Amino acid sequence: MPSAHRPGLRVSAGVTIPESELSWRFSRSSGPGGQGVNTADSRAELVWDAAASTALSPAQRERLLERLGGRLVDGVLTIAASEHRAQLRNRDAARERLVALVSEALRPPAPPRRATKPSRGSKERRLKAKQRRTDVKQLRQRPRDS
Repeated sequence: MPSAHRPGLRVSAGVTIPESELSWRFSRSSGPGGQGVNTADSRAELVWDAAASTALSPAQRERLLERLGGRLVDGVLTIAASEHRAQLRNRDAARERLVALVSEALRPPAPPRRATKPSRGSKERRLKAKQRRTDVKQLRQRPRDS
């Protein structure tokens, strides 16, 4: 449903998913709503073909497909929202979830951890604490006759 006030779904500064790539499906929702649940199509499903999206660069597409591989079916990401009674609120919730999911998947990986050795002081403190614990347990034992 493209509209003038929403040219697309802004994921980050460099990525905006055009409204034309998003499609919606609506169905009856379980959950709150009383008798309205039986008649209103308030559950919203947002469908986005990530594999064929023009909003992503090849590197971004590869990273997204790798990180969201378990959620994608043939490169298509589907997000369902049914926690609200109103269809409009469920649509907004699905859009927010898509933005959060895609922005998290596109985030560059953290730099690898540099391996370091424990300092001399930390080794000594560890050994001293172990010895203290040993002494405490020795004092709990019954005295030996020798």
